[in-house]
Formats: sequence, structure tokens, C-alpha cells
Amino acid sequence: MHISFRRKVLLVGACFWAAASAQGQQMQSQITQIVDSLDVAVVYNPLVANVVNGNRFSMQGGSAQLHSQFWHGLGVVADLSELHSAHMSGSGAGLDMLTAAFGPRYTWSPAHRHYSVFGQVLAGEANGMNSVFPTSAGLVDNAHSLALYIGGGVNLNLSHLNRHLTLRAFEADWLRTQMPNATTGVQNNLRLGAGLIFQFKPRER
Repeated sequence: MHISFRRKVLLVGACFWAAASAQGQQMQSQITQIVDSLDVAVVYNPLVANVVNGNRFSMQGGSAQLHSQFWHGLGVVADLSELHSAHMSGSGAGLDMLTAAFGPRYTWSPAHRHYSVFGQVLAGEANGMNSVFPTSAGLVDNAHSLALYIGGGVNLNLSHLNRHLTLRAFEADWLRTQMPNATTGVQNNLRLGAGLIFQFKPRER
């Protein structure tokens, strides 16, 4: 029986579509087996800047964190944070800072308890804007540097209210940045946090 070229193309396309669909379902099943939990946290973050070498000032802001746990409490987290200060170090200059960091997080959940404790080490980039940064070429209004977070926190289970919700009761992170400041060129900051976590992809067992 003769089959037209058009029908051959449609037949081949249907075969490719069926194979891609089956492969996609298989990959989704494999990911589901690997990922233990996937959640998004929205966190309020007050920050104390330069906590070691003086000239302290405060900043206010928030962060969004995407966390995936995949093996015995071990997971990875991506953290995007934005902070603002109207007056930096008692001067008339303000500061807006945006950080993007990524790294491992370990979460310990005691049996028959409604809380978990986590620790994390994240690295990425910090961008300072709308401020004054002294450099060898003069004053500039923006700068960027490495951002390093080391810290942890406590989460409280709210499954009795909503099985998808968890409370970020407390978080504390040491944040190190290296933006020009006419002294050491290093900033040591303490970022605190509290907020809500939404778990939208629990592991299927």
C-alpha cells in the first residue's frame, strides 16, 4: 500500500512525540524518586552591617529561598536577597544591596518532633547600588563582590494547620562581602530572618 510523504512525516512525528512523552514521564519519575522535598521560603531579613570592625548600621529587606532536599537531610538551596539602608554608617549615603547565593544545606529533623534544624554554607555575588564606594579611580555609586553566607536556623512544622506550610521561626547567617570602603575592603554582616515556607513538591512514596 502506498503511503504519501505527508503521512510519513506525520507518522514519524507521532512516533517522536510518543517517545519524548514516555521519556519525559520516566525523567519525572526519576526526579521524584531522587528529590525528598522541594520548598520555597519567603523570609523577612533585618541585617546588622560591619558587626566586627565597628561603624555598624542596620538594613531591612527580605529573601526568597528555593530549597531541595534529596538525601538523608542533605540538600541544596538558592538564596536571592534584597536589603536597604537609608543611612550607611551614620553618613548621608544610603545603600541597596542585592545578593544571589547557592550552596549545600543540611537539615536535621528529630523523630516525633514538630521542628527541624538546618545549617548551610552559600556562596555567590553581592551587588551594592545607590551608594558611595571609594575606589582607586574615585567615588562610584555601585560595586560588586563575593558574597559568602554561613549560618542556619529552625523551622516549625505547621501541618496541623496546613500540610504545605512550615514556619521559619529563626535564621541567622554571617554574611561576608568585599566591597570598597576606604579601610579593609571587607564587610562582616549578621543577617537574621523569619518567614513562611511553602512545600509544593513532597516526595511520593
